[in-house]
Amino acid sequence: MEKIKNKKNILKLEIFNTLLIIILGTILHFTYNLSSKNKIVGLFSSVNESTWEHLKLIFYPTLLTIIIGYFITKNYIKNYVYSKCQGLLLSIVFIPIFYYTYTGILGINIMILDISSFIIATILGQYYSYKKMNTNNCKNYESIQILIGLLLCFTIFTFYPPHINLFKDPKYNTYGITN
Repeated sequence: MEKIKNKKNILKLEIFNTLLIIILGTILHFTYNLSSKNKIVGLFSSVNESTWEHLKLIFYPTLLTIIIGYFITKNYIKNYVYSKCQGLLLSIVFIPIFYYTYTGILGINIMILDISSFIIATILGQYYSYKKMNTNNCKNYESIQILIGLLLCFTIFTFYPPHINLFKDPKYNTYGITN
């Protein structure tokens, strides 16, 4: 792959990452059921319709792009992991805030708004991280700790979710993997 040295190539990489996250996230929405509810697939796929499980759809594809992007950019962008982690956190926070705000106002959830929030969160997070790459903040070690913490949370809460609304499947009133 061509070395990523200039802003134009970095922007191309970020546009590619954005599209990849949206495509993979959409696929991950269906993979758990398509796998006959395989628990290993459930670790990185949405296992129900809870808000928390839908955050996996943005977390895992973004994590994949962070890992791959790091190896492509490590010699040129010293704060790559830090900036991508910041963008991911923004995306993860945006989705529940958007969802609970609009459903609180309207009293119902609308699928097109849910899908739109995923796409907007992805674009917003990727754009924010792209802009952060121009700063001198380089807290890659702390960012790796945050990513590992999120990975552990998504893993543990797939099987042992807290019984609060963030983790509740509104369709079946269940939490986490139920079989």
